Amino acid sequence: MSDKEKQPSSTDHENQATLSMRRRDLLLSGVSLFAAATLAPVVTAGPARAQDTANRPNILVIFADDVGVWNLSAYHRGMMGGSTPNIDRLAKEGALFTDYYSQQSCTAGRAAFITGQSPLRVGLLKVGLPGSTQGLQDKDPTIAELLKAQGYATAQIGKNHLGDRNEFLPTRHGFDEFYGNLYHLNSEEEPEDPDYPKSPEFHAKFGPRGVLDVKATDVDDPTEDPRFGRVGKQVIKDTGPLTRKRMETAEEELLAKSLDVMDRSVAAKKPFFLWHNTTRMHVWTRLSPKWQDKTGYGLYADGIAELDDVVGRLLKKVDELGIADNTIVVFSSDNGAESFSWPDGGTQPFRGEKGTTWEGGFRAPCMARWPGVIQPGTIINTTMAH
Repeated sequence: MSDKEKQPSSTDHENQATLSMRRRDLLLSGVSLFAAATLAPVVTAGPARAQDTANRPNILVIFADDVGVWNLSAYHRGMMGGSTPNIDRLAKEGALFTDYYSQQSCTAGRAAFITGQSPLRVGLLKVGLPGSTQGLQDKDPTIAELLKAQGYATAQIGKNHLGDRNEFLPTRHGFDEFYGNLYHLNSEEEPEDPDYPKSPEFHAKFGPRGVLDVKATDVDDPTEDPRFGRVGKQVIKDTGPLTRKRMETAEEELLAKSLDVMDRSVAAKKPFFLWHNTTRMHVWTRLSPKWQDKTGYGLYADGIAELDDVVGRLLKKVDELGIADNTIVVFSSDNGAESFSWPDGGTQPFRGEKGTTWEGGFRAPCMARWPGVIQPGTIINTTMAH
């Protein structure tokens, strides 16, 4: 019998099944898995009752920007300069993923996380730019939508990058509130460049939107903006541009909002899903005087130190509120490290970087803490992704 005529063996079927499982594991968002575990017992039960939500775990997801595995001491273990004790704490008290994959760009990575789908499927592969008509579609459900239906308070703080039109804002996709910017940092500061077009007409059509403060409502606002579309069921306030000067203290501004979200949710006795997105370490790095020369290792390490401080203060708030034992905390990044803009960019042991299809474009850090569920010090070598 020729090779063409040979019938598939049971081993062939087993190998194919194994391959399918690996593909499924790769496409299944590792971060989304925690939300899925939370939802599994109740997702088919309809809207949540008050007594059902009392013991549901809070979910705090912290997303860094352009941070690779070699930029955190839990991974480089002293082989690089600088340390991240607060981020490392999540690995010590929970699990560290050694083979975790993100996507190769900001928009793709964030779309994959919040929808649990491949960015190919949701059509968000390219980096979102001001004035683009592309963004997150209503037909693509999000983790926030599913959790909100189960009684969770949902908030997204910091960078969104899933479209700047009104229908793409997080508050149209399951979040009760959003406070943050809509693009990558270097596009936010482009209006300050000397060669940026100065005409009001150009800025009105292509300029970046400011830092938005948005609340979801039950009242439909029919106002139609010529560029950003219909307002819909949300109240939108533009707090002003994210200028180079404002970038220096942006982490403090965003952190204050996230701390307030946790305070209000605990006071209201509601479980929360909080997605906190930092500005570090995207180019360009605008450090406040407090963080300049903080580590002695240069600009990048100083920015990472500020990122680590933000994570530490978020964890401190969780401890102060007495909710640590009932809170899932996940730390990851939207894509692999960006290296071409050194010293603003990071380094890594893999070929390629953000924006490439080499390993370095996709490999990202991930740590997760869930007391009573994840054993402290767990190392997970299984391939996972968002």
